[in-house]
Amino acid sequence: MSLDGARRMYVSSMAVDQELVDAAIGLARHRFPGQDWSGAAALRLDDGAILTSTAPDAPNSAVGLCHETGAICEAFKLGRRVVASVCVTAADKDRGYWILAPCGVCQERLFAYGPDVEVAVPEPADPRRWRTLQLRDVQPHWFARVFPDDVWPYEAQDPESRN
Repeated sequence: MSLDGARRMYVSSMAVDQELVDAAIGLARHRFPGQDWSGAAALRLDDGAILTSTAPDAPNSAVGLCHETGAICEAFKLGRRVVASVCVTAADKDRGYWILAPCGVCQERLFAYGPDVEVAVPEPADPRRWRTLQLRDVQPHWFARVFPDDVWPYEAQDPESRN
């Protein structure tokens, strides 16, 4: 097995873990100290690096961004592939941080990295706990599945192979 293949297996085995969740919680606590409401996201890249981001406030909520957006843009800027994502929000009355599944828009953004991206989703009985699902399982009826001949979803192809 190549070093790159071994690295992918290692990164995949640790994609969504406590370290990733703690990175998101750490940013929320650092960025919004003492506030009842806070939230943030953390993404793990294919090289194991973790990127964090949070959503800026906007006077017009129609132009607001999700917590994941900044880290997704940073991964794109770095030319790295996202392998995992988690989003957290502070719960009321010191009940800790809850895991949030990615919204539909963030699912679309993450699908650019393929259906195997792992995301944390909350456990129904206790949203402070999570389980890991792949995007293909979070959104089993994704619209692009009706195009079976297309590359899933936007993998780069050799220009020569298109002729």
